[in-house]
Amino acid sequence: MNIAVVSKRFAVAPQLAPGDLAAAAGAGYRVLVCNRPDGEEAGQPDAAAMHAAATEAGMEFHHIPISGGAFPDEAIAAFGALRRTAPGKVLAYCRSGTRSITLDALANPEGLDPATLIATAKAAGYDLSALAPRLNARNG
Repeated sequence: MNIAVVSKRFAVAPQLAPGDLAAAAGAGYRVLVCNRPDGEEAGQPDAAAMHAAATEAGMEFHHIPISGGAFPDEAIAAFGALRRTAPGKVLAYCRSGTRSITLDALANPEGLDPATLIATAKAAGYDLSALAPRLNARNG
């Protein structure tokens, strides 16, 4: 399990497995968000399996799938609302973590300026510099 800490209350990871969730809960994560659509890749655990494992580990589970590089306003709003109201640390995952951190930057639940969003993502190992025009438009 490779978790990239983005802030005190948020982290992202590449694909997780049901067996990873007890350790994630042990590390203090209370909410798990899957940003992958089911069936995106062979061998990927589906949302139902991850939901069951998260529940068993004592975590909330949410499925906000993002596909094709599209980040619809509804998904951004749902993710932002979840992040603002989560009862503890949130761990979001997708295939590589990029969709999850991009969704968080677009939702901007902490109200950060675009340069800080990009710098924070870079410190976590993700390059969101190409997202700058969209972040500026959303937060300008």
